[in-house]
Amino acid sequence: MGPGIKTTTTGAMFIQAWWRGTLVRRTLLHASLRAWIIQRWWKQMLVKLMEKKKRLSLQFYAQQEWAVVKLQSWVRMWRLRLRYCRLLHAVRIIQIYWRWHICQTRGFIQGRYNLKESQLNLQLEISLGLQACKVQQCIPLPVNE
Repeated sequence: MGPGIKTTTTGAMFIQAWWRGTLVRRTLLHASLRAWIIQRWWKQMLVKLMEKKKRLSLQFYAQQEWAVVKLQSWVRMWRLRLRYCRLLHAVRIIQIYWRWHICQTRGFIQGRYNLKESQLNLQLEISLGLQACKVQQCIPLPVNE
């Protein structure tokens, strides 16, 4: 073997080594690109998941706020109704005393009746100032048979 063959073998080994290195670098490049694609996809999925969690938490917060506002309005309504009922009761008491005062000074007629079978029971109280007259009467009713 001469000196020319050794150089060809060395040259061939150099080309083979270069080609193997190129194939390894290409394989590593493809692997790194695939890994990068998977990482980008995963980051996008995480972003979507975070947005969904934020949206759900915002909806939950809005629902709680609505419930609190509704409850507060019910409590305010209940308190106003309670105050209204107290005022209405006070007005009725004032009206009762005013009507009693008016009746004591002017007079009034108050009565009741009860209808049983064939008779009418009538009770009347007539008041004029300090004088009062009570009338109680049973009136038979004509019954057509």
